[in-house]
Amino acid sequence: MTSTTATPVLITVTGPDKPGVSSVLFAVLSRHGVAILDVEQVVIRGRLVLGVLVSTEDDAEGLQEAVEQAMDSVAMHVDVEVGADSRIPSRMESSHVIVVLGRPVTARAFTEVARRLAALGVNIDAIRRVADYPVTGLELRVSVAEDTVDSDGALRSALAEVASRVELDIAVERAGLARRAKRLIVFDVDSTLVQGEVIEMLAARAGCQDEVKKVTDAAMRGELDFAESLRRRVALLEGLPESVLDDVAAEMRLTPGARTTIRTLRRLGFRCGVVSGGFTRIIQRLVDELRLDFCAANEIEVVDGKITGRVVGDIIDRAGKAVALRRFATESGVPIGQCVAVGDGANDIDMLAAAGLGIAFNAKPALREVADTALTHPFLDAVLFVLGVTRAEVEAADAADGLELVRP
Repeated sequence: MTSTTATPVLITVTGPDKPGVSSVLFAVLSRHGVAILDVEQVVIRGRLVLGVLVSTEDDAEGLQEAVEQAMDSVAMHVDVEVGADSRIPSRMESSHVIVVLGRPVTARAFTEVARRLAALGVNIDAIRRVADYPVTGLELRVSVAEDTVDSDGALRSALAEVASRVELDIAVERAGLARRAKRLIVFDVDSTLVQGEVIEMLAARAGCQDEVKKVTDAAMRGELDFAESLRRRVALLEGLPESVLDDVAAEMRLTPGARTTIRTLRRLGFRCGVVSGGFTRIIQRLVDELRLDFCAANEIEVVDGKITGRVVGDIIDRAGKAVALRRFATESGVPIGQCVAVGDGANDIDMLAAAGLGIAFNAKPALREVADTALTHPFLDAVLFVLGVTRAEVEAADAADGLELVRP
């Protein structure tokens, strides 16, 4: 604990980042016997900003002169403020983390975000870049003026309006251990983990693609009960040979970033799986390929090598998806608050609402309204950035595993 006669001194060093700057500065501070109160450093495109707050009971002006001479010797600029405010707000006081994603994030768009936060009395405590590909991602640690139980919803609502207006994706989460404690994630399959709708691929072989798509769209908008819509669509597939199920499974195309997302989450110890209104026979190929831990989907009936047009067993509908998520969480010993759910349609509403973090991915309006955050760019690895994983960390892990970095 420092003496009441101690003088606080704030030292800010800027200039090109290079080895030795910190060692020279701290050698001077050591000779003057100061107490270090706080240190922050950031490097932006090769430019160093190093701030050190110290307390000295000795000659503060002499310390200032010595620091200025030392930094001059290494060609760095330094500002020294004697008598600086020594009250140090804890960095853990940030109440929320906001992730801003764009392609690109323009200065105008970010200004709108900053203005909205200021109008809400929200202070930006720190900013760091989390991604430069395939989107630009910025993570803001912020503190709300009055942190209440309603702060999360109010912040999300206000920033959702800004996001739609300036074409950004903005995710809001409460800061602290809970954000870093996520351990299980489930994905919807159609139009989320894979591109397009599998049942429409089957319908194309039966010559009823347009009719099936109309029913699918109505169900995804929440205009039609999912279970009924599934029965109607499957009935149109009656008579198709069983082999088309394997053909469609082979033709499925993963959403860009899906492999990276699953691979990275598995490295972090996540349990990963799919909860789908599609068909187990088709989805199992994905489960095996991506080494997923669990799968819940529907069973389409096949008799004598032909699709009968019926679904057998319990239907994985809107309610069934949430039930499956809770079951997987229980089996894995993971609290539901530490689970993440990602989906795109109205039948994912209950699942996203049940999870600790619900992410709407290129979603219909009905789902975006209830999700914790909505992603509109067609890259699934944006989920990683929302979870606080950076692109640099992903690429470093891939490089360590011998995977080649591929960027267009």
